[in-house]
Amino acid sequence: MKYLKYLLYLIIVLSLVFFGIGFFTPSVSYENVIAVDKPASESWEVMSDVSNLPKWIKGFKRTELVSGTPNTVGAVSNVYVDNSGEEMVMEETITAMKLHERMAMTFTMDFMDMDYEMLFKEKGGKTMIISQSNIKGNSVFAKSLLSFMSSSMKTQEDVNLKNLKELIEKNAKDYFPEK
Repeated sequence: MKYLKYLLYLIIVLSLVFFGIGFFTPSVSYENVIAVDKPASESWEVMSDVSNLPKWIKGFKRTELVSGTPNTVGAVSNVYVDNSGEEMVMEETITAMKLHERMAMTFTMDFMDMDYEMLFKEKGGKTMIISQSNIKGNSVFAKSLLSFMSSSMKTQEDVNLKNLKELIEKNAKDYFPEK
């Protein structure tokens, strides 16, 4: 009986710590950077080519336009991804766009909301691709869980950007044919 009492106290303390972390951690932010041996304009076109999305974003299945014009500020799409064998849908809203330089969007789902931005900075024929993510859980439980998952989410973005780099550097498609 004595051990059961200590176990109960331990569970209570761990629960308080877990939910306390979520209470004091309203959001998680991280940045990823990769250098690509191609100009920003080509890097952008490869990145934004819908047929390429499954090649560099892990689990990407498809996207469906809900409203607006694709790839313009205000466009809303449902994005479907494979999440460990289960299809998950996120609502994506494009919040900023400067062709070949910057794209910002928000992803909304039941569990969390994410502000995501990609920047393309060219220097000397190379492009620095910078992704910035700010994630907010939609409950104390989600906030707590996200604070523990942030390193794995950053690692996954590193993998996605590495895949994008390889895709861009192997690109043979002419996105700018002369007229």
